Amino acid sequence: MKTYIAGHTGLVGSALYRKLQVGGKHELLVAPHDKLDLKRQNETEKFFETHKIDWVFLAAARVGGILANSTYKAEFIYDNLAIAMNVVDAAYKTGVKKLLNLGSSCIYPKHAPQPMTEDALLTSPLETTNEAYAISKIAALKLCRYYNEQYGTNYISVMPTNLYGPHDNYNLETAHVLPAMLRKFHLAGLLRRKDFAALAADIRKCPLGFGLDKGLNLQDEKAMTAALKQIGIEADNVTLWGTGEVYREFLHVDDMAAGCLFLMENCDYQDIGEIINIGAGEDLKLKQLASLIRDAVGYEGAIKYDTFKPDGTPKKLLNISKIRALGWRPAISLPAGIKQSYEWYCSSRG
Repeated sequence: MKTYIAGHTGLVGSALYRKLQVGGKHELLVAPHDKLDLKRQNETEKFFETHKIDWVFLAAARVGGILANSTYKAEFIYDNLAIAMNVVDAAYKTGVKKLLNLGSSCIYPKHAPQPMTEDALLTSPLETTNEAYAISKIAALKLCRYYNEQYGTNYISVMPTNLYGPHDNYNLETAHVLPAMLRKFHLAGLLRRKDFAALAADIRKCPLGFGLDKGLNLQDEKAMTAALKQIGIEADNVTLWGTGEVYREFLHVDDMAAGCLFLMENCDYQDIGEIINIGAGEDLKLKQLASLIRDAVGYEGAIKYDTFKPDGTPKKLLNISKIRALGWRPAISLPAGIKQSYEWYCSSRG
């Protein structure tokens, strides 16, 4: 089975790569972005024609948290539309047997009834802060549906909840909420312990974002302290965006990879329909999440909230009864997953 993972270095793609390596059933095919730009139709078609692929996991995407989504709207809609169009069409033209398209729970309306079922799609307006990304993902799942209906292809679209885990994005300007919190508490802990050598090493490994890295002297303790303070990171307290009162659901990316493989091995488009949700089945307030992460990191300072910053959608819990009825359930609890993620984060920084 020649299996192509589009976006293999990302959060989901790397988890799929780890999962599919086990058992030896798949000849895994990957291509880094500097070798294959999926936004370019000619490059994408040539790649598919050359390799004669059986399965495709479409995990390549431009992604980010609430700040990135609301700041880079043009890039979010253009890049994700281009990737989906090129990959789906090239898969059809070269006879790919099965494709899994990775979507996002942000496709559902801002005020969809909770927990959100698959038929809530397009029933009312989207959340404005991530509308551009959501529209690109809706277009991608519709693309898969219409190719299935017109050409008899077998492309399935999976809508995951918020994901986290190894190889997450920790740039504070573009990160999702969980990795952003984890890194903020970690950096604040280093400040609290006055471990400026580790602080400098962390920033070298991954930029802070917000233009703070340009010209920042990592030998200057006062300069680093001042830069971190600008984004709410101090020795005695950490400031988070919003009120902390909104609810979010989180699924470990290894569970996500297991769920995707389960669907590809056991279900066809006719079994699933247009889309299928995959999540943990329970949510919590972001204030509760912050406390869990602070405890896992071991940070002893206070938590503050910048209520002038947006909260986003008030609640985003997926109804996962459809995938549960097929026989799949997640295995990793949120506390265990956060602990494992923090261990990976620390090990990745030496």
